[in-house]
Amino acid sequence: MTERLLKIGTRGSPLALIQAELVRDQMMAAHEGLVVEIVVISTTGDRIQDRTLAAIGGKGLFTKEIEQALFDGTVDIAVHSAKDMLTEFPSGLKLGSILAREDTRDAIISRDGKGLDDLVAGSVIGTASLRRQAQILARRPDLKVVPFRGNVETRLRKLDEAQADATLLAIAGLNRLAKADVASEVLEPEILLPAVGQGAIALEIREDDAFTNEATAVLNDPQASAEVRSERAVLAVLDGSCRTPIAGLACADMEAGTLHLRALVAKPDGSIVYTAERRGSVADAEAIGREAGQELKSTAGPNFLP
Repeated sequence: MTERLLKIGTRGSPLALIQAELVRDQMMAAHEGLVVEIVVISTTGDRIQDRTLAAIGGKGLFTKEIEQALFDGTVDIAVHSAKDMLTEFPSGLKLGSILAREDTRDAIISRDGKGLDDLVAGSVIGTASLRRQAQILARRPDLKVVPFRGNVETRLRKLDEAQADATLLAIAGLNRLAKADVASEVLEPEILLPAVGQGAIALEIREDDAFTNEATAVLNDPQASAEVRSERAVLAVLDGSCRTPIAGLACADMEAGTLHLRALVAKPDGSIVYTAERRGSVADAEAIGREAGQELKSTAGPNFLP
């Protein structure tokens, strides 16, 4: 590859920068002569911290400014946490490579080091995620959930300030920040099903940018791609947003060529939780996701989703 400059667009949080640096380093290692620069872009979701995402328009607020930079050529690649991405892309943009996936689970961090089932009744859980809220309240209706926004460091600081008794974070982010030791308990998917795409770093690129499409292809991990695309197919059928508690986890066995998907949709207060499960071929990953989404949509009925 002849010498060429590519620019990565990313949010400016410590975790986002680590993820962008990972992409940069892998691309430069794979392509001799390629120079990759990181461009930090402030997003609406980062700037507005005093309201929940649902109240200010949804998780697309973490991506739209970066997408605009793709359109105007300020950057060539957008690096996202896959769970922050909407199911549909603006015309001219597309989902690119998905890197090898980190741990998909959630962790609970409590001020006294207790796990979820050991928290005292009435304990306050801080989270901005309706998915986490619904599943926690379904298991522990005696707990109280309050809104908790901010990056990992901000939420840990709020916990230290006793704004809540515990909070929940993706263990993938804690691992990448070398902060996994703060976790009081790592919650298995049977207890707390993860967000769609959790633990995965995904790229967004211009459809007509042949050079960038080719240069980034080497980063794609087939297992992570199959899993995330299957989970995102569930979300697409349910038209999921930050106003709806939806979870999904696909686990692919690439040697056997099989994929196992679990998904759920719930009421925010945890009073109702519907689940679906599918198994099939990795080659049918997205179809499996659509089938699970259709089952959930049918079971929940027309008035369940906002």
